[in-house]
Amino acid sequence: MKNLFCYIMLGLVLLQAGAAALPGPAGWSFEELRRFKAEEARQGVVADGEFLYVVSNHTLGKYRKATGERLARWECPRGQPLTHLNAGVIHDGRLYCAHSNFPGVPHLSSVEIWDPHTLQHVDSISFGRTDGSLTWFDRRGDRWVVCFVHYGRPGGEPGKGSEWTRLVEFDNDWRPTGRGWAFPQALLDRLGTRGFSVSGGAMGPDDLLFVTGHDETELYLLSFPKAAATLQWVATVPMTAEGQSFAWDPVEPGVIHLIIKNERLVITGRVTRKDVVAE
Repeated sequence: MKNLFCYIMLGLVLLQAGAAALPGPAGWSFEELRRFKAEEARQGVVADGEFLYVVSNHTLGKYRKATGERLARWECPRGQPLTHLNAGVIHDGRLYCAHSNFPGVPHLSSVEIWDPHTLQHVDSISFGRTDGSLTWFDRRGDRWVVCFVHYGRPGGEPGKGSEWTRLVEFDNDWRPTGRGWAFPQALLDRLGTRGFSVSGGAMGPDDLLFVTGHDETELYLLSFPKAAATLQWVATVPMTAEGQSFAWDPVEPGVIHLIIKNERLVITGRVTRKDVVAE
């Protein structure tokens, strides 16, 4: 009984330590606005002014944002030539998506490009073998920030778990600039309980990086460090969506588009922050 009591007390201490390591909302909140069914809602969603582009492994669906009506679809057989599409962005009139050979190893990654008007595939930028699986990217100023993910499960390279996940800066020609960042270990521990890692990410207000896990109903806010090499975890915002990649709406400030993978749903919500008044 004495040993059992000790184990219980140790468990309570560890739970308290884990709770203390999780930043609170810090004034941020999420409100769901609407949802609709989309067959392709497996990996994420991309937004422009009028449309949403819903991403599956080797399929894209173009939907009218206001009604959820599907207008066009692109697909290929698995591996012919694409295997695992992930997050995307609209940039300079093109739809860019991250692509990898997940769950294959060693990791092979590329950026795939479509004309969003027609959903015609128009270009591919191959990275060849990469240190990690290309999962998402976004614009930060006049550069790209690009995430290469490692997994502690099938699809991960032996000897490298989620702690090897990294964020790398690229120039406009998709060349590394030499700058890069690690993710906070406490966050990776939280996301890596089943061997997953940082599944989605996009720059948000105040130069904050918003990221998601694989299926956690939370948004994580990170700031870029003024010194050293590790991003700083500053807030966690509960939400109704479940991880994967997402997109900010380019015309409605604070509106974000996400998915619930298992239910094939696109979720639209609003992220807001209350001003914190110092006492």
